[in-house]
Amino acid sequence: MSVEVLILLVLFVGLLVLNTPVAVCIGLAAAGTLVSIGGDSNGYVIAQRVSSGIASFPLLAIPFFVFAGGLMGEGGMARRLTNFAYVLVGRLPGGLAYVNTLTCMMFGAVSGSAAAAVSSIGGSLIPEMEAKGYKRSFAVALTATSATTGLLIPPSNIMIVYAVVAGNVSVAALFLAGILPGVVMGLLIMVVSLMLTLRTGALQTSAGQVEMPAFGPALMGALPSLLLVIIVMGGILGGVFSATEASAIAVAYAFVLGVVVYREIPLSRLPDILLRAAKTTAVVMLLVGTSQAMSWVLASERVPQLVSAAMIGLSSNPIVILLLINVLLLVVGTFMDMTPAVLIFTPIFLPVVIELGMDPVQFGIVLIANLCIGLCTPPVGACLFVSCSVGRTTIARVVPPMIPFFFAMLIGLLLITYWPALSTALPRWLNLM
Repeated sequence: MSVEVLILLVLFVGLLVLNTPVAVCIGLAAAGTLVSIGGDSNGYVIAQRVSSGIASFPLLAIPFFVFAGGLMGEGGMARRLTNFAYVLVGRLPGGLAYVNTLTCMMFGAVSGSAAAAVSSIGGSLIPEMEAKGYKRSFAVALTATSATTGLLIPPSNIMIVYAVVAGNVSVAALFLAGILPGVVMGLLIMVVSLMLTLRTGALQTSAGQVEMPAFGPALMGALPSLLLVIIVMGGILGGVFSATEASAIAVAYAFVLGVVVYREIPLSRLPDILLRAAKTTAVVMLLVGTSQAMSWVLASERVPQLVSAAMIGLSSNPIVILLLINVLLLVVGTFMDMTPAVLIFTPIFLPVVIELGMDPVQFGIVLIANLCIGLCTPPVGACLFVSCSVGRTTIARVVPPMIPFFFAMLIGLLLITYWPALSTALPRWLNLM
């Protein structure tokens, strides 16, 4: 390890321990490393890399999708999707748990935000599940883990970030690649829910105990929200518009739906939604820019090549190396949010998996699935914290019932890692790979 790489690691970890914002950690670590390298032009490299890092047309989709997610979150979509989930799975034994998972999958896909799914769905379903015989800690754990599945089902902002960092990776291919893994993750969580409810006897939530909405009204209520995904994916795959243009269309559609059709968003709320979207976008863009500067430093010091050679030197078996990468990413996910983790570790691990023969599209889904698990694990699990806040309970009470769901997500991760067709079949079928 060179002195420059050691300086980079010490600065980054040291600032992180001091609770410095991640984007600042990345930028200062890159700047400090460049100063140690020396040279008259290095002072301009940080500014150049930050500005060029965010000068990407696909990144324009992020503020639009964030704004569309905010409109969806406040536009009454959660209640209508919940009613539709009741119709589909509510009559099954222990159906309220499946309703929770299915609604989180649909709402997470529509809004593109796991935290929004937790707050919107958990606020209504966690108290209802508790009233029907489920323990509050179980309901909170189920909501937190179910919400992450929506990040694999398109449209997803984190997939756009990965596509930009990886380079030459189709956003449309990533969107399609996430559908089956997201569904599999959701089904595995439902299976665990069934096993736990059978063991505890909390099966009171079948049709006999819950007032079920009629199929027709439930479908008509949820259909406009679900059409957003169909419009976005259909337009992209049909060549009608790009992913960036689709994000603008998603904003227009969500605006009409929330303000005009459902009439649940007063015009006076729009400035606040816009402000929150702007703040989120600013954080993401700063992370992208500073991470590009750090990636330049890592590339100049040949860190990706060194990591690739070291891992392949440990074992020539691709199964072992992929398992090691998964373990490292799971550890990273426990203390780092998704966006900086994707920005930092994609340039490091992508050359390794490409040398092993893994497609970059599949690795993107593997990376996101890993970090989705991290959203549910302490000490920095965003979904875990939000769900505990919504459910008015503590992390210590939620972690034990979350362990079975954690193992279910690990099984899903192994399937995504070692079964390439799960994430590549749909893109290859439509000739996007």
